[in-house]
Amino acid sequence: MATKTARRHMDDRRSQAQNSNSSLREAADEGTLQSMTEYVRDCIRANPESAALWCFGIGFVLGWKIKPW
Repeated sequence: MATKTARRHMDDRRSQAQNSNSSLREAADEGTLQSMTEYVRDCIRANPESAALWCFGIGFVLGWKIKPW
């Protein structure tokens, strides 16, 4: 009895995961990337100092980890 319930529960989770993957693909097709870039651009225009500090910090950490010299 418990194995049937567990098996049914696993099947439900698989179908939910497949549905979420298909919805993610549909969202990507609808221009989600474009809307996200517009949102980031608006945030950067509103807070240029914060954006510059983030870019400097990320560049510093990457440069430190990569160490080109």
